[in-house]
Amino acid sequence: MNFPVFVARRIRQPQQATFSATVSRVGIASISLGVAVGIVALSVLFGFKDTIYQKVFLFGSHIQVSKLSLNQSFEESPILLHTPVYDQWQKIPGIRHRQAVAHKAGILKTPDELQGAVIKGVGRDYDWDLLKESLVEGRPIQFSDTSYAEEIILSRVIAQKLNLKVGDNVVMYFVQNPPRVRKLNIVGIYETNLEEFDNQLVLGDIGLVQRLNGWGPDSVGAYEYFVNDFDQLESSAKTLYGQLPADMRMERVTDRFRPLFEWLQLLDQNTSVLLVLVLFVTCFNIASVLLVMMMERTPMVGLLKTLGSPNAQIRRIFFFVGIQLSVKGLLIGNLIGIGLCWVQSRFKLIPLDATNYFMNTVPIVFDWKAILLLNAGIILLIALILLLPTMIISRIRPVQALVFKK
Repeated sequence: MNFPVFVARRIRQPQQATFSATVSRVGIASISLGVAVGIVALSVLFGFKDTIYQKVFLFGSHIQVSKLSLNQSFEESPILLHTPVYDQWQKIPGIRHRQAVAHKAGILKTPDELQGAVIKGVGRDYDWDLLKESLVEGRPIQFSDTSYAEEIILSRVIAQKLNLKVGDNVVMYFVQNPPRVRKLNIVGIYETNLEEFDNQLVLGDIGLVQRLNGWGPDSVGAYEYFVNDFDQLESSAKTLYGQLPADMRMERVTDRFRPLFEWLQLLDQNTSVLLVLVLFVTCFNIASVLLVMMMERTPMVGLLKTLGSPNAQIRRIFFFVGIQLSVKGLLIGNLIGIGLCWVQSRFKLIPLDATNYFMNTVPIVFDWKAILLLNAGIILLIALILLLPTMIISRIRPVQALVFKK
């Protein structure tokens, strides 16, 4: 048996009455708390980002392609539906889905209220899975085979302002020459808590927008593309841009909603600072614990040196003691951190102000790769820190150590 490992196992649990026993428990508790805080911080951060991403992509998409124009209004210039960049989207690396949409501004009117809105026309190729989490009432739009569907999905904000509910009819006026009026049926209500969407956007049939604009079924307002990996957005956008005709322009979601993504980057920085502080305190505590244990075991160190043990061998003994304590703290910390996140994910115990945070409860997303890297980083950093206090062993003289009084 490996001698340092054997001795480390014998001394890793000091007597309950010793001071090092109390310090060891404090060290284990410190590591456990640090790991738990790190797991909770990462799970909440990824939860925030994932939730906001899903809300933004619901109406924003990853990449939008439209006609190159100086027009700054909601009125779009038509582009052909069947073009190489649209029909051959599967040849573009990283793209998982594409859909055609069209926008048109109008006014929703009830007997008592008026509300400006922008209808986003979608077709059969629309990814309704994006709407699943945000659709709080009703159902998706059911498209007609003969004409456009006279159905719309409102936001909860607009529905409350106009005192409307699922199943009601509402009149929508479109300011154009000549003006058009359509009576539409409300089949669903969504809620994203993002003002950019909730205050104005209405989902409807793209056929309605085409009819109002006098377009044919082969004309749309924009193409929307979604990528497989959001981290590879720039690479996919660059490839797509290289295939666009000269009269089309491309816009990334990170450019359209720049303030929102800058806020998310700020969250990343805050989380990084928190993790660094937690790691620093954790490493400092475990180094202090090992130093205290070495002081109490000074006579043992002197005896081992007298019997011929080299300094490197004795250092490995205390190094293994520190690693064993660290592993115990990691196990406890993982149980606490993952357990707390699971409880929040399952029961939604901690609420949030949707006005400020864009969601009603603290979101949790388990990124197991990040959790594994966190554990590996902590154990590696602790292993490096443990080398510092064990260097003191080389300065202990056997004669002084054997007469050392605790």
